[in-house]
Amino acid sequence: MVEIFRDIVVNLNFANGGWRYIVMWLIGGLLIYLAIKKDMEPTLLLPLGFGTIMVNLPLSGAIGEEGALTTLFEAGIANELFPLILFIGIGAMIDFGPVLSNPKLMIFGAAAQFGIFFTFCLASLFFDTPDAASIGIIGAADGPTAIVVAQKLKSNYTGAIMVAAYSYMALVPIIQPPVIKALTTKKERLIRMPYKGKSISKTTRILFPIIITIIAGLVAPSSVALVGFLMFGNLIRECGVLNSLSDTAQKVLANLVTIFLGITIATQMEATKFLQLQTLLILGLGLFAFIFDTAGGVLFAKFLNLFLKEKINPMIGAAGISAFPMSGRVVHKMGLKEDPQNFLLMHSIGVNVSGQIASVIAGGLILSFFM
Repeated sequence: MVEIFRDIVVNLNFANGGWRYIVMWLIGGLLIYLAIKKDMEPTLLLPLGFGTIMVNLPLSGAIGEEGALTTLFEAGIANELFPLILFIGIGAMIDFGPVLSNPKLMIFGAAAQFGIFFTFCLASLFFDTPDAASIGIIGAADGPTAIVVAQKLKSNYTGAIMVAAYSYMALVPIIQPPVIKALTTKKERLIRMPYKGKSISKTTRILFPIIITIIAGLVAPSSVALVGFLMFGNLIRECGVLNSLSDTAQKVLANLVTIFLGITIATQMEATKFLQLQTLLILGLGLFAFIFDTAGGVLFAKFLNLFLKEKINPMIGAAGISAFPMSGRVVHKMGLKEDPQNFLLMHSIGVNVSGQIASVIAGGLILSFFM
């Protein structure tokens, strides 16, 4: 036992930075706590937290040339395979009915992406262009898109970008409400928006993902894989002849790939890579982008209200970020808290799915500009 304890002390080597392992264990523990105790995206945060502990054990066999996690990273993230497969599952979950019945909701998805480009300009003061462009995408709260952009642009900070993007996705219920409240009055939050959903034909639902893929491909060719996999998942849902496959994509496939993503991203959270000043700066810029995107959607809705007779509840603008469906639910819950009879779910989800499309196209535009 004495020899084992001595080997542990030698491997940790606290005098030469071994304390970093302890810090990363605490970070991993915090992620696990948020997943279990706070029920914050447990499918993602639990494997990410546990993986963080695994890769920060001295001489860990989980990483390295023969490490299982490193092998998974090379097979699924280094080539963007996992994020793209996950998009199939996300696409199968999305019901575009609210957007198709009220197409003007799509403009909120676009408005909530301004933070991406503003943060890119700010990040350019501290990082090279590929890194700055990758950091800007964090604001969309779209983990798969952030991974693909960072990998394709060969960012030097892919690990920190991945962690920031997925962490802020999970922290939507904490980050967004204070921003929304700060930018709206109680009177604005009480605005009711009766849902006037129209019956959408099956033909329209089938044509929509096909047309969006074509348009996105013509506008931003680099977005074809991102948009295409998302819309293919939706086509599986809407075609009506692949119901069992749609159910599998929504549940088994999406959950399985999310687990693999979480535990595999942890390979980028080694203490020597993660505990750097640049990482803290990236986390700060990512949070700025996230807040700015949220604010952009809310302020755009308030601007439109200056000209509209039938007012929009500006809270729904915040759902234009890509954190689907968390952001839409957060806005709905905030509406119910202000007025138990104010059901904003269909409107907020409509804006939320628009943001999913917009963030993917924004990622494709960034790739087109800087690849």
